[in-house]
Amino acid sequence: MKRVCAGIGIGTLFLLIVFQVGFSAERQKIILDTDLGSDIDDAFALGLILASPEYEVLGITLDHGLTKKRAQVVARLLYETGRTDIPIAVGRQTPNVVGVDHELAGYAPQFHWGEGFDTITPIDTPAPEFIISLLKKYPHEVILFTIGPVPNIGDVVRKDPQALPLAKHIYSMFGSFYMGYSGGPIPDAEWNVRADVQSAQLLAAAGAPITFAGLDITTFVKLDQEQRQKLAMRHSALTDALSALYTLWGNETPTLYDVVAVSMPLWPDLFQTRPAHVKVLDGGYTVIDESAEPNAEIGMHINTSEFIRRIMQRYLEFKPGQE
Repeated sequence: MKRVCAGIGIGTLFLLIVFQVGFSAERQKIILDTDLGSDIDDAFALGLILASPEYEVLGITLDHGLTKKRAQVVARLLYETGRTDIPIAVGRQTPNVVGVDHELAGYAPQFHWGEGFDTITPIDTPAPEFIISLLKKYPHEVILFTIGPVPNIGDVVRKDPQALPLAKHIYSMFGSFYMGYSGGPIPDAEWNVRADVQSAQLLAAAGAPITFAGLDITTFVKLDQEQRQKLAMRHSALTDALSALYTLWGNETPTLYDVVAVSMPLWPDLFQTRPAHVKVLDGGYTVIDESAEPNAEIGMHINTSEFIRRIMQRYLEFKPGQE
């Protein structure tokens, strides 16, 4: 009897090893393009990515404003969570609103958390070239997330118009189609579009497979006081970092716009989307041309309560160095 059980144990162990190898081989390659350091939702989006073993993070690229300061915050967050294996690439610095402002975007309070951190530093390759190289190295295998203004993506298109269509898919926190901020019935010029309209136009017209997570599915997704308290009391490397950045952010209830975008491939059952032809107007408004062939999917509905439950579970169960 003992010999039989031992045989079963060895066989089970072998199957577990095969399963783990297979799971590891199937992890989804991703790149995150972010303006982390301004609003707090970028940090929560990166936190979800780090807490999601389904993702193989090929790199994080920083866009908009003082990109080197943003990189320091990301570098410290990766260090604190045991993920120093992830490359960081920096995009060019920009004004607050490209083409309108003439001075660089200002210093954000969250930058204090990364100030002086140099234990790990960004790679020498600029962000657009880094994105292009990865899309060419892994054609139709990489998901690209954009959760900030898109000057890096605009530069990718300018440098190599054939690169973005090599993405497996692009998910962007981008646009306002049927409702505005806080659910207003009139669409707004959403910030990630308005901050660099020309680059946003290049992204929308790039011919890449893309899903826009606009205000229609992001503006009501908020982290309430009870949930924030749970994160603060957890005291893991990830939750301590998120709580510190939240405190520096200096506002009360975060709207998790960007977390929605990075979760869409994880939990497609939580979302409803529809095909549409999206155009970006010069004022930063995103409009749908019903007479044209679709060039994107747009988010229409999210199961908000289940979404919050799932992301909270990921944050609370995170382990340092998790892959």
